[in-house]
Amino acid sequence: DGSEKKFPIRRRFEVNSPWIHWGHLCFAAEPHIQNAPGRLTDALKDATDWGRLQTAVLDGLYPSGPDGRPIAQLWISAFRNPGPERAIKAIRFEAAADDALAVCGVTLFHGQEHPLRYDRLTLYRMTVPEPVEQDRERWKVEVDLGVVARAYVLESFDPQNWLDAPGRGLGERANKAETSKHLYVELSASPDATLTLTDTNTGKQYKFALGRAAAGRELEASPAGARVEILEPDRVWLRGQVVDSASQRPTAVRLAFRSKEGRYIPPYGHRTEINAAWFEDYGGDVKLMDTSFAYVDGSFQVELPVGDVYVEMTKGFEYDAVRRKIAIQPGQRELKLEISRFTDLRSGGWVSADTHVHFLSPSTAILEGQAEGLNLINLLAAQWGDLFTNVGDIPHGPLASRDGEMVVQVGTENRQHILGHLGLLGVRGAPVFPMSAAGPDESYLGDPLWTSLAGWTDQCRDRGGLSVVAHFPYPKAEVAADIVLGKIDAVEIYPDYYPQEFNTMRFLDWYRCLNCGYRLPVVGGTDKMGAYMPVGANRTYAYLGQQEFNFESWAGAVRRGKTFLTSGPLLHLEADGHAPGDEIVLGTGGGTVEVHAEAKCFVPLHYLEIVWNGRVVASRQVREGAREIKLTERVQAPGAGWLAARCFSRLGPTTNWQFRVLAHTSPVYVRVPGQEVFSPKAAAYLLTLVEGAQTWVDTLATRPDPEGFERIRKTLAEAHDRLHRRLHDHGSPHSH
Repeated sequence: DGSEKKFPIRRRFEVNSPWIHWGHLCFAAEPHIQNAPGRLTDALKDATDWGRLQTAVLDGLYPSGPDGRPIAQLWISAFRNPGPERAIKAIRFEAAADDALAVCGVTLFHGQEHPLRYDRLTLYRMTVPEPVEQDRERWKVEVDLGVVARAYVLESFDPQNWLDAPGRGLGERANKAETSKHLYVELSASPDATLTLTDTNTGKQYKFALGRAAAGRELEASPAGARVEILEPDRVWLRGQVVDSASQRPTAVRLAFRSKEGRYIPPYGHRTEINAAWFEDYGGDVKLMDTSFAYVDGSFQVELPVGDVYVEMTKGFEYDAVRRKIAIQPGQRELKLEISRFTDLRSGGWVSADTHVHFLSPSTAILEGQAEGLNLINLLAAQWGDLFTNVGDIPHGPLASRDGEMVVQVGTENRQHILGHLGLLGVRGAPVFPMSAAGPDESYLGDPLWTSLAGWTDQCRDRGGLSVVAHFPYPKAEVAADIVLGKIDAVEIYPDYYPQEFNTMRFLDWYRCLNCGYRLPVVGGTDKMGAYMPVGANRTYAYLGQQEFNFESWAGAVRRGKTFLTSGPLLHLEADGHAPGDEIVLGTGGGTVEVHAEAKCFVPLHYLEIVWNGRVVASRQVREGAREIKLTERVQAPGAGWLAARCFSRLGPTTNWQFRVLAHTSPVYVRVPGQEVFSPKAAAYLLTLVEGAQTWVDTLATRPDPEGFERIRKTLAEAHDRLHRRLHDHGSPHSH
């Protein structure tokens, strides 16, 4: 009809330069390179770009080539045809200035909406023609006017079974669905987009007009064979609060929401996909096996779908873990959740601590510790080759929560890959440096054996610190020598997941030391080095009684053996009225001791046992499991020795490190005048370890200066001589 319509073409509106400065983007045009999702498992051209990989987004706004240099960017803009019912006769470009303009192409788009403006991220469920089996890459999902953010198969989730399961609060392995007829797709696209499902085995494609997809009904593809529907069309943004049911005050928890299909929905500020690898734990999230959680301080914000949602909450070992279904209403803006204590050990004079945590910032450690019901986290700086972690947190000193009930104490883990690892906790003044010596992945290549472990423990003790053998007994060569020399305050033991429960090297080596008369309290720590491990999953309870809680009072309780380690159960022991760490004196020939043990747990327990010198002398089994088990027994103590209680659950494991649900007290010691606790077999075993340390030091260790080297040799020789004399004093045969 001869009519004409003019559109302006303006810099930074409809067009832009091929190369731009950061932030110099267009107002009405998009770059020709699409933004795309990234995966945490994507390969890196340069490992120093690890940080960018964590965004899970590949930014198309500032493209670069293989050499890392910027490449030219083209710009796409769309002009609405004011008369789509009329044929276009011609398109003409007129210059309004002398600036150059390169036009690379023109196309006609038949659609109702702006093709460059996408709707918000939407969840779709696709029913595929053949079930998804082991080959999860068979089905490929693409969209032409948009971006597919995620496409995945959800593992099987039965809401009622999940609600009724006894292991609430523990991590779970996903129920791997061998086959699934559904793919779940999260995408952002124009309503005029075409969604394509491709069978990569055959090349056959199934196409959907995305604008016709709806909630509550499936849209058939063309050709038929695949279907798609929108899930969770209505969502609400909620301000949430978690309160203690008794006090009605906000309290920190570990929290997870799930959709009715089992999809994890994190509170805002937390990852959907948690990176659970080593050294990649920067706070606020944790993954117990395949179960994701977020740490919140008692308040949170979250966008949840309208309808049924499932929530799980925990707060350490003294609260009942919560699993429940909640109904989210249209227009809802607030959500209040409650969690309840079933016991309060803190009011009875106990404090709980994790002796061994890495990498967290102190303030994030405060949050995670509060959410896990801890009072103390020992955050340990360390050296890993040329990597030094948490060293910058040492000068500030301890950090406490506002109420003073959660403290982060920054110490060091001092490590030698053959001789042993030590947690040096609460050292006053300068830290005990260097933190590593002569070991790959610990000290740097070619570093000498600066010192013995004993040299580290002496400095720690001189500065008021606590020397703990980390992850006892591995590695353990000089550890045996330092136990003989009385330089170790406690041993940290993991609750390994083995069918034998306590019949593992970690506990048996501890028993060997106790059976040689070395009084070693036990503590629990996690060695947390990633989001695969919650702080306090293995922890120490220490009895302070009426003492004020601070690091010094806690360390004193540990030294006195007023402890039990636990990965869940709360375990108490009395022997003739004496608690762990105490000493009972019997007459010549020994006697009988009345022992009472009691265990409580937030999950069912199955066994409670009393051990005498490492041998079970009384036990109670509850085959169906019980939240509380008690045992009272009169135990024969024929001579000097030690008594302890231990318990475990058949549930678990609880973490990727296969932690079992168990607890073990430090011993109550039994003294008989004129007798000494001594096992020749155990002593010979310890002597072999000391000799191994001597051999390695003399043969393979990279030597420091001559004086330092002789100090190390002298320490080991002294331990060897002491243990050797004890064997001779007891007339025990052994090899020289």
